[in-house]
Amino acid sequence: MHTVTLKKPLAIAIAIAAAGLTLAGNANAQSSDLEQRLAELEARIAAAEQRADAAEQRADLAEQQAEGRLSPDEVEERLARVERQASGEEGFSFNVYARSGLLIGEDGKSAEGGPYVTPAGSRGGAVGRLGNEPDTYAEAIFNYKMRFDNGAKAHYRTMIADGTTTSNDWTADESNLNVRQVYAEFSDLPSFTGAFENASIWAGKRFDRDNFDIHWLDTDFIFLSGTGAGIYDMQLADSWTSNVSLYGRSFSDFPVTRESPGDDSGDTDNLILTSNNYFGNWQWMVSGMSAADNDERLNDLRLDDNETVISTGEAGADSGFHTMVAYHGDSFFGLGEGNFKAAVLHGQGLGAEVKGLGSDGNLTDDATATRVGLYGTTYVAPKWRVAPALLAETSEDRYVDGDQYDWATLNVRLANELTQNFEMQYEASYQWMDLDPQGFDGRTAVEGGYTKFTIAPTFKPQVGGFWQRPEIRLFASWSDWDEELNDYSADDAFGSDEFTGSQWTFGVQTEVWF
Repeated sequence: MHTVTLKKPLAIAIAIAAAGLTLAGNANAQSSDLEQRLAELEARIAAAEQRADAAEQRADLAEQQAEGRLSPDEVEERLARVERQASGEEGFSFNVYARSGLLIGEDGKSAEGGPYVTPAGSRGGAVGRLGNEPDTYAEAIFNYKMRFDNGAKAHYRTMIADGTTTSNDWTADESNLNVRQVYAEFSDLPSFTGAFENASIWAGKRFDRDNFDIHWLDTDFIFLSGTGAGIYDMQLADSWTSNVSLYGRSFSDFPVTRESPGDDSGDTDNLILTSNNYFGNWQWMVSGMSAADNDERLNDLRLDDNETVISTGEAGADSGFHTMVAYHGDSFFGLGEGNFKAAVLHGQGLGAEVKGLGSDGNLTDDATATRVGLYGTTYVAPKWRVAPALLAETSEDRYVDGDQYDWATLNVRLANELTQNFEMQYEASYQWMDLDPQGFDGRTAVEGGYTKFTIAPTFKPQVGGFWQRPEIRLFASWSDWDEELNDYSADDAFGSDEFTGSQWTFGVQTEVWF
């Protein structure tokens, strides 16, 4: 490991923490009763405004009835619609996820970072994200809900997202603007009876409704997405509900002809058929995949200076299998109040990308992977909350015969709520990895560990749990890793200029969702 020089960076970190605690102390001096009354008054004003708007619409309807333009039945129907819109059951709504901030190194320049910054990150090995994100990422979600005379409901959603690492306000040249979801979903259909009485159907491009994640690592347990159709919430027995979906994902522009690989390319679609079943707190998911002609793909294609093939690696898989068993707990591992989630995932062939299901067309027929993950949240004292997380995976024969990728991450997020609007957050993250790519993509076998510690004074409109947003954070982070990890790849962050270990980073970030 590197010898750590702490004096100047540590002084900055201490100053950030001290400034945060000083602000907290000043805030504590304020009357908590007054803050509570102001918060209650604000909520009452918002509710009153909503009631006033609804009342105005009711008055308009009453006027139309008095003038004979609407019958009593029409007035009742329109009043019911006003109430549904006021409650959010019908009409337009808007949701957001966003994060944005600066990540600055000791040299005063933008620093490398991100939950997937380590060599294991290329295989899904995430580390703690607090004080470790250099990007701006935003999702804007537009919803419109309808209810029909027969009781049926429809939900239309469009989601637009963009991400960039530049700090500039105009980012057209670096933008990754994308339409990530466009779908319609129907529910409460009166002609659906029996096992389908409470079922809903959908079609379009979407994130699957039942994906779930470890927020502190910015990683999903399972992320099923693409374009297709499905049905949710079939009641197959008293304690058994089931979902079925068919998603398609595109593989494009991959080399296919061994005789002249530079002159030909192929494309196909990976079709993912999934059955997702719930038995109380238990979840069992099973998926099969098929990608016609993907076995003509040439992995790890290498050409010399004369465009002559010197290595073609393994052929891609044209099928795959994936399964997951998960438990969604309503306590902190049975030890106290809180919650936890735990899952074991296994995949073969195209299913060996066990998180981003069906997204990796380079996997071989012999590829296998097994992943375990868990996290929990609880209060260990009235103002102290903790969220431990564990994520680990072993996989082999992914891209070439004999390759092996093993990694494990342990992360702990701790928060101390000091006032109604301020808390101190702390995060410790460790990742071990043993990666042997067998030369795939020019990468080198490495083994070692990565460590990160972060302290983050955090402001919120109201504290109270890990899921309260928005928030604004200051932070200081220190990270270090074994020198051998710098040699894994010439294309990753480790080993790049002034990013070789024992790194201090500082910054500020906002995170929002609603």
